[in-house]
Amino acid sequence: MDTRYVTRAPRKAFDAAHRWKVLGVGVAANAGFSAAAAGIPTTAVWMRTGYHLGNAQLGIAIGATGLGIALSELPWGVATDRFGDRPVLIAGLLATALALLSMALFIVPSASSVPALPILAAALALVGLLGGSVNGSSGRAIMSWFKEGERGIAMSLRQTAVPLGGGIGASLLPWLASTYGFGAVYSALALLCAVPAALAILWLHEPPHAAVAGKPGVAPQRTPLRDVGIWRVALGIGVLCMPQLAVLTFATVFLHDFGHLGIAGISATMAALQIGAIVMRIWSGRHTDRRGNRRGYIRGSTLVAAASFGALALAVALGHAMSIAWVIGLIVFAGVCVSAWHGVAYAELATLAGPARAGTALGMANALVYCGMFLVPFLLPHLLAASSWSVVWLVAGLIALLTHPLFPRPAQR
Repeated sequence: MDTRYVTRAPRKAFDAAHRWKVLGVGVAANAGFSAAAAGIPTTAVWMRTGYHLGNAQLGIAIGATGLGIALSELPWGVATDRFGDRPVLIAGLLATALALLSMALFIVPSASSVPALPILAAALALVGLLGGSVNGSSGRAIMSWFKEGERGIAMSLRQTAVPLGGGIGASLLPWLASTYGFGAVYSALALLCAVPAALAILWLHEPPHAAVAGKPGVAPQRTPLRDVGIWRVALGIGVLCMPQLAVLTFATVFLHDFGHLGIAGISATMAALQIGAIVMRIWSGRHTDRRGNRRGYIRGSTLVAAASFGALALAVALGHAMSIAWVIGLIVFAGVCVSAWHGVAYAELATLAGPARAGTALGMANALVYCGMFLVPFLLPHLLAASSWSVVWLVAGLIALLTHPLFPRPAQR
């Protein structure tokens, strides 16, 4: 009897504190992969030169990663609900690291040869296919370990990993690309995916109460794939990410071609944008947990994002009448506004689905998000060629505005 009590007590203490390690794994995993997904586009200027690409071809290459993620997110989410967070996250991270390392060895431009666009695009799409495992599996793990009233801040902290990884990429990858070439870029990204895989092996486990869902007598939950309400929120998330992706994928080109900034100015601007997004995501998660106003906050965020892109479009249209410092400040402001809502929206979506089906629900949303990551770089150069940067940012604001009715109204108190 005494021995039994001794073995149970440490288990309870371990469980209470262990959720923060699980959150740390989720943050590290998402940051590592986001450094690739959001960081590679920040090398667009050097990729265009190194691989001998035009703007349209550059859009295909950058968008290939998003296409790979879009195709794999939902299957990875369903697999996470079926097999658990741990095996999916570990296998996905290790495979992504291996794919990036292979790119560093075999798909790097040199003075003697330049890899063809189809090879580059296929390799980046493979990175996306494998890395799509990260989002749903880490999100489901966090939803399982944290209670309602904590999930907003927990998911927001996890979502800070996206701008955190993007900030790491924006600060590091352009310098690596311009100084050491793309072999160094892909090698660094492989390391950033391998480290969280090791952390997941050490710390990522199912919570003790997870087994309850599998016990006899516990009714199975309805699949999110048949829930119209969940599809609407997932669609809203996917579409609202498109203006953000426009900033992440082509802001470096905009700053270079329109603002005539060098590598230091581009990197500093993109890093400031990502840092601002991190701060706002943490604040928004804590704010909505305290006030219980996730739905109202998300709907308000769509309006603020639309207004910020409208201001940016106006500043660009005025051209030389506006200081370039104002334009830089506005693109940072718009990028932060269109990123602040992420953790709150994902927490609301996963709550609607329930922790046991959160992997599938998050996979639905992320599949739509990364469809946008493929479409935005593919379509934006054509819109730019037919119009101007002012029109590009105006369209981004209109897209943000269109998502407002997709998110549910706040419940009546």
